[in-house]
Amino acid sequence: MINPSSGAQADPAQSNPDAAQSQFIARMRWMMLISGATTVLAIAAVLGVIGYRLLHQEGSALPDVTALLPKGARIVSTAVAADRIAVTLDVNGSIEVRTYDVKTLRATGTLKFAIGP
Repeated sequence: MINPSSGAQADPAQSNPDAAQSQFIARMRWMMLISGATTVLAIAAVLGVIGYRLLHQEGSALPDVTALLPKGARIVSTAVAADRIAVTLDVNGSIEVRTYDVKTLRATGTLKFAIGP
């Protein structure tokens, strides 16, 4: 067989692949298809997570919250540590510490101090 572009004879083994070469080429195409589909799926998952995080951002505005204190209480000090707000109160001569969650502003605990006998 003569190659029209070069005028030289072409190798017949290269122009017609045998059964083993055809199976190898088909297997390589299948593996490339699986690899490409996996890559597209991974990129879609990453973009989905990024989109979700942007739409459900934690920095949204919280409603105004009013904490009710017992009658006669006064605030001695406040402090913020990690994800808690600690408020120290003087309630009619006894000390009390109340903690609140920073994100939700809900009360998480109360610690009362009393002088023992």
